[in-house]
Amino acid sequence: MEVPVSTHTESERPISLAAPSGIDRAAHHRLDEAWLAAAWSHPSTRVFVVSGGQVLIDDTPDGGTAIVMTPAFEAPVTETHRYFLGTDEDGVRYFALQKDSLPGRMDQSARPAGLREAGMLLSARDAGLMVHAVALENWQRMHRFCSRCGERTVVAAAGHIRRCPGCGAEHYPRTDPAVIMLVTDDQDRALLGRQVHWPEGRFSTLAGFVEPGESIEQSVIREVWEEAGVKVGEVDYIASQPWPFPYSLMLGFTARAVTFDITVDGDEIQEARWFSRDDLRTAIEAGEVLPPAGISIAARLVELWYGKPLPKPVTTG
Repeated sequence: MEVPVSTHTESERPISLAAPSGIDRAAHHRLDEAWLAAAWSHPSTRVFVVSGGQVLIDDTPDGGTAIVMTPAFEAPVTETHRYFLGTDEDGVRYFALQKDSLPGRMDQSARPAGLREAGMLLSARDAGLMVHAVALENWQRMHRFCSRCGERTVVAAAGHIRRCPGCGAEHYPRTDPAVIMLVTDDQDRALLGRQVHWPEGRFSTLAGFVEPGESIEQSVIREVWEEAGVKVGEVDYIASQPWPFPYSLMLGFTARAVTFDITVDGDEIQEARWFSRDDLRTAIEAGEVLPPAGISIAARLVELWYGKPLPKPVTTG
């Protein structure tokens, strides 16, 4: 099926984790051990620890939040899990260290945080560094053995390759493409669904993984049909967002429905409804609907349709 596709990035607010970070990943240096050693020992180099998807963050004097970084000579010792993340426009090199736990800083205001919390607080530079480090850590922890021969692999290319000493295979970080879409009907209502494991009232855009041999446009059409029983025609690409939970890339779309009766699958989607803008505003303000929030691209897709930031639920007491 041929689907017309257009590309635009018209959301009112930038998509978290997707803004330009100002970091050059400098991939050509990853196999240059002499350059990496010199970069590590340079006094301007900055290092932070990643553990279990978390880093230490701290408040800054200007009222912001930043990753807690140290010079390399103050960084914890690690034998192999040292990942080169890139350089900034001032020539500062950045490394992440994968450890079993974060260093203790009980005497300061630094605190551990994952991407769902930190992604809304950090600068584009720090958010970009963190998402890179967390994605590498997730992949490294889950792919320690060769998928060809079963031998334990070793870290190479500054954390971006795992090599098998048994059969010589090289393994690269995994990224799973997933589509996430805001579907509208002929009345410009939005289709939002509630997954079976979500709390009552939580609604968001539909989403799903791209299957082998499938284009992303075909995936949008299939997922909407499978989850809600709605057929869509025109599909417009909006923007993408890295989502390392553990290794996804969210590809955001809007789609126009050509059928409007809803039949949820009951396996992934428990409930789905068409919302007008007034319907959604009223339901949110009454506390009947919890919309997508936080760093997910879902919130930006809904806001793109809604035309402005979503209202806050009314609280009493």
